[in-house]
Amino acid sequence: MTMDVAIPIFDGLTALDAIGPYEVLSRLPGARVHFLALEPGAKRTGNHMLALTADEALSEMPHPDVIVFPGGPGTDTLMHDEAVLAWVRQAHERSQWTTSVCTGALVLGAAGILAGLEATTHWLYLEQLGELGATPVSRRVVEQGKVITAAGVSSGIDMALVLAARIAGEDVAQAIQLRIEYDPQPPFDAGSTDKASPEIIELARDRS
Repeated sequence: MTMDVAIPIFDGLTALDAIGPYEVLSRLPGARVHFLALEPGAKRTGNHMLALTADEALSEMPHPDVIVFPGGPGTDTLMHDEAVLAWVRQAHERSQWTTSVCTGALVLGAAGILAGLEATTHWLYLEQLGELGATPVSRRVVEQGKVITAAGVSSGIDMALVLAARIAGEDVAQAIQLRIEYDPQPPFDAGSTDKASPEIIELARDRS
């Protein structure tokens, strides 16, 4: 059996939001990962230093099995792009799983997918997520039925491993984790607002 995974990309995305889940989900048996956009072609990251390529248009895949919507500065525009929001709504109707990473949750929220659900996003945007009808929570991965949201950037890997376990079982998910040698041992204990000092939090805000 095959499983089509759709990862929409766009100018102003954060690369790891898309590539982290790709590295996990592409290793699932039968998975076919598709990078999509309103118009196929190269899409540059928020800092303009890297481009990812969308080989297909969103319209070519209206009903993927799995949606992974990444985040990045470009989501500010997508939240008001009715063509993108219409695709999200249509795809979500028949998807087995609808997921997001970082501010990709704001696009799901703008499409009405998160109304009444607990959800998470990057810590800087939790309040905005609440304004879109979700109940924002400060957790790394939040599951609500077939909807799974991940917090900022690197948490997309965690979300994808959770999703891999739901799809193929924990043994397969753990084997993928080992294959990509995902064994985080960060040099600093400053990866969340609960752990970082006020000075580091302010520095992170200034550089966002």
